[in-house]
Amino acid sequence: MAKFGKKYQEVAKLFDKNKTYQITEALDLVKKTSTTKFDSTVELSFNLNVDPRHADQQIRGAVVLPNGTGRTQKVLVLTNSKDADAKAAKADFVGGKDLIEKIKKDNWFDFDVIVATPDIMGELGKIGKILGPKGLMPNPKTGTVTMDVKKAVEDIKKGKVEYRVDKNGNIHAIIGKSSFTSKKLEENYNVIFDVIRKAKPAAVKGRYMKNVSLSTTMGPGIKVEIDI
Repeated sequence: MAKFGKKYQEVAKLFDKNKTYQITEALDLVKKTSTTKFDSTVELSFNLNVDPRHADQQIRGAVVLPNGTGRTQKVLVLTNSKDADAKAAKADFVGGKDLIEKIKKDNWFDFDVIVATPDIMGELGKIGKILGPKGLMPNPKTGTVTMDVKKAVEDIKKGKVEYRVDKNGNIHAIIGKSSFTSKKLEENYNVIFDVIRKAKPAAVKGRYMKNVSLSTTMGPGIKVEIDI
């Protein structure tokens, strides 16, 4: 029995899985190897030489992509003080304790990102066990706990992506859709690559980025040459 479907096996013939490619060529290949009928998401993956068990090696943050992600994100703003700013920024949902209760009691998750002001974090923390596993808990490091609600919402709508190293030293980030031009994908790639490169912990010795690869939804991974 084949491990992968026929489409996957066909596109896998278009590249050498053991070879690393310059970013321009890798992006051309990743567009050609998209196997879905819908507009696939293009994902960038890093395998880093870090130990996330140490606080100083827990790489996490967010960045606004110059060309967006191709996805429309629904934003929920939870606040006791910035309703007008949130509505002006066209947040999809705005509220306070009422919406926290709705999440808790009704299992309501009709949103992609939560932005919260510091004055409501005490209440929000009570449902941290519900939000945490879903990756929805706001965090100052990603700019989702802030008094500048208007900027936070606008950045998310423009194409802000969060990144966080997992326990195995991997980071996954969206850089767009397969329908994007290679140039737009490369511009987004360069922004995230530069951010991760600069986030190298001082404690890391030797090679920092072990592997970098690109893939589309259900498509094969293509290794990217690391020019640092």
